[in-house]
Amino acid sequence: MSKFLFEDFDEVSAKQWKQQIQYDLKGADYNETLVWQSPEGINVKPFYHEDDFKEDFQPIPGQPQSWKIAQEIFIDDENIANDIALDALQRGAEAIIFSAEREFGIETIFKDFPFDKSSIYFNLKFLSEAFYDKLISFLSEKKATVYYNIDLIGNLARTGNWFHNLKKDHEILDSIFQNHSSENLLSVDATLYQNAGANIIQQLAYALAHANEYLNHFSVTSSAVERSLLTFKIATGPNYFFEIAKIRALRKLYATLAKEYGANETCHIIATPSKRNKTLYDYNVNLLRSTTECMSAILGGADTICNMPYDAPYHKNNEFGERISRNQLLILKHESYFDAVSNPADGTYYIESLTDELAEKALQLFKEIEKGDGFLQQLKEGTIQKKTKESAEKEQQLFDNGELKLLGTNYHPNKNDRMKDDLELFPFVKHNPVKTLIAPIIERRLAEKIEQERLSKE
Repeated sequence: MSKFLFEDFDEVSAKQWKQQIQYDLKGADYNETLVWQSPEGINVKPFYHEDDFKEDFQPIPGQPQSWKIAQEIFIDDENIANDIALDALQRGAEAIIFSAEREFGIETIFKDFPFDKSSIYFNLKFLSEAFYDKLISFLSEKKATVYYNIDLIGNLARTGNWFHNLKKDHEILDSIFQNHSSENLLSVDATLYQNAGANIIQQLAYALAHANEYLNHFSVTSSAVERSLLTFKIATGPNYFFEIAKIRALRKLYATLAKEYGANETCHIIATPSKRNKTLYDYNVNLLRSTTECMSAILGGADTICNMPYDAPYHKNNEFGERISRNQLLILKHESYFDAVSNPADGTYYIESLTDELAEKALQLFKEIEKGDGFLQQLKEGTIQKKTKESAEKEQQLFDNGELKLLGTNYHPNKNDRMKDDLELFPFVKHNPVKTLIAPIIERRLAEKIEQERLSKE
């Protein structure tokens, strides 16, 4: 029926659409009135048309057929962490991200764990060859699906220091890679760049240049790079369609880069909402923010989504916050049918156009980084930190001027809202004087200054 319905209407060209719009504007300038420019320098038009594309759309490489719901669990007490993990899996989680700052009892953590049904991710803040050998051997015997997410450069960028030192870190990584080359060992933590205020072009270029350091290193030392699967950890922000396009652009860019090394052109992407726009006051609005950001991640084609609890900026991990964050994803998957269609953004003119423009601009910036001796060298020189800070300051100025709005914070704030007695965590940037090799990239929420002022007056 729909086929016959469309046959009743003549096709309208892009030129005809623009002529009609120009007529309705009654003399106003088309570009000044309807075309706006994003912080990334992309001109967004009021409509997109098939005529804008000279070639057929190319499929995004590595797009998953489905996505998984993950929950992050911090390992302090092994028995408690095991209980939380099993409970989360019983209540809808399909993957667990284990975070830890020290070595832990492996058998205790994975007691009764359903290895055949659930994926496992790690976010370990230490680097120990002996521990990784033990962990990988244990999970290999269980035939578990595991992503170990070792990221030396990410740790350097975040903390300003290597785990041990440059030489020892790489010796440990090389040894782990040599002994367990069939495992998913490496990751690029690009959440840092988004949470620190880098724009989308920078996030993509930095993630690609970050990955290039690993590909360049392992293409020389091991042929296993052909089989290994690199994981990208990304944060999705509030610019809904741009974030969808960002994930698609990342897959395209990485496939192009990996092909040059003869590496696996498919990457694995795990996404989480941005910390940057989350607030203390009117914190329930964080639920809306994280929901749309998870939607962007799903529609963009992330393999796994790990939501952020609405109270994460100021509360310790708690069962209620984690249950609500998990339920947001369960609603999207099972009640809103966000798992019913694979790659729903394919062929949409606006998103396809954004994907191409983001990829082109990011590739240009990536080439500039490589001309500057690569990502690691530019980190050491402070160039990456400087550019990220400049972008963050521009965004901060938009927030301070009220052009960028956060509901309940700088837009329609509830003056009677009180938070001082509810803070279980310090929600602002911590200033701990520590000697570092390089200046670390600092994550900072947009609302920190205004929140500190409000808290001081409570």
